[in-house]
Amino acid sequence: MADILLITGLSGAGRSGAAAVMEDLGWYVVDNLPTSLVDTIVELVSKPGSDIEKLALVSGRQHVEVLPRVAALRAAGHRVRVLYLDAATSVLVQRYDATRRKHPLHAEAAGLMEAIELERAQLEPVKSEADLVIDTTDLNVHQLKAKLVGAFDSEQGDQRMQLAVESFGFKHGLPLDTDIVMDVRFLPNPHWDAELRPLTGHDAPVREFVLGQASAIDFLDRFEALLVSTLPAYEREGRSYLTVAIGCTGGRHRSVAVAEELARRLRACGYTVRTGHRDLPAER
Repeated sequence: MADILLITGLSGAGRSGAAAVMEDLGWYVVDNLPTSLVDTIVELVSKPGSDIEKLALVSGRQHVEVLPRVAALRAAGHRVRVLYLDAATSVLVQRYDATRRKHPLHAEAAGLMEAIELERAQLEPVKSEADLVIDTTDLNVHQLKAKLVGAFDSEQGDQRMQLAVESFGFKHGLPLDTDIVMDVRFLPNPHWDAELRPLTGHDAPVREFVLGQASAIDFLDRFEALLVSTLPAYEREGRSYLTVAIGCTGGRHRSVAVAEELARRLRACGYTVRTGHRDLPAER
């Protein structure tokens, strides 16, 4: 049976860039594939003698009609995952202005912004069913590649759900591509210590300050227990990826230290976990 990845999402959000990354990772990529041909291409690569084990299908102007195909392929025994690429409307407008290309729905809308919002509404059912949602608003091509490599290049044969634990700062806005958000602003803030302020949660003095709080350990113990008890249920529901976001005020100290410690604990439980820190300057 084939390992199939459907790459979908908003026009201009990075589908072509994602396809290039998957090709570099060894996936056989078919771009701009009409929904009506999905079954045909899957049948071809599934025939005896085919050397294609991993197939990435990049949808063109595909909307809710793709969901029945995904369900049918899963029922036939194929491993099918849906990657959805999202981005803020203002950023998509800038990208279209830079390329001077027409939006696929330009004929159905009064202007570019209306076309983007129309497509967003049409694709909402697909997004809600996606296994992995990546918001490319603040990502360049290298950062998008890093996210995809982290999600797909380290896959193991047991196909266990992969976890992402990411830190962020509330003052920079909530992350859009996350499943669970936790707030650690209740912890004492290293920002108010002049010696700790220039450092980040990666540095030992900040880690010791944050994780040395009894309230931090109590939070981690309880949250780890909650995740460990619920992750199997997510897996039974067919989830391949789950993103947990840990937020503090600026995204530099408390959230980074807590996210790294949570990831360490989950790895010790046997999960594949990648970490990311949205609001650390070196990672933006």
